[in-house]
Amino acid sequence: MSGIDYKDIVLRKALPDESDRLYDLVTADERWTEFNAPYFPYQTPTRDSFEQGLFQDLLEGRNKKVIEYRSQPVGTVSCYWVDENTRWLEAGIALYDSRQWGKGIGKQALVAWISHLFDTCDIARMGMTTWSGNPGMIACGESIGFKIEGRLRRVRYFKGTYYDSIKLGVLREEWQQLYDMTERR
Repeated sequence: MSGIDYKDIVLRKALPDESDRLYDLVTADERWTEFNAPYFPYQTPTRDSFEQGLFQDLLEGRNKKVIEYRSQPVGTVSCYWVDENTRWLEAGIALYDSRQWGKGIGKQALVAWISHLFDTCDIARMGMTTWSGNPGMIACGESIGFKIEGRLRRVRYFKGTYYDSIKLGVLREEWQQLYDMTERR
């Protein structure tokens, strides 16, 4: 199966026969929901809603892809237009299996994904948004070349505490200086 290969990971479309496997990945260890915008209501998807939603997006593989590490799915990368007319694109990542955290998988997946998006989209900048309650995501973004471009103070209220919304970004020319676009192929 073709995908985007980079070091120890592959970003790829979902396979038609792996709905159950990916559903179990997303729902078995929901620790990821503590960091992935937990101030928005989350409910474990039903199998049917998963198959009609996220799984369909992963099968299509355009705006969402499976992260495979050592031949095992461990998460997803995604992108969405904040404003397609002005070419404002944001990226995201979710590592569902908490046993895989801290291994550099997220960094590798984001380098491959951001490089792919710069290769395939006519954009000058790539953005990511997180919150101050997710210092690991902030550190990951900064470690691969993103800069904190904005901080909206105390706009995320969660479990009795206010948190900041953090905007990170990297310009195409900054990315090209950091990553040889041919080294990941």
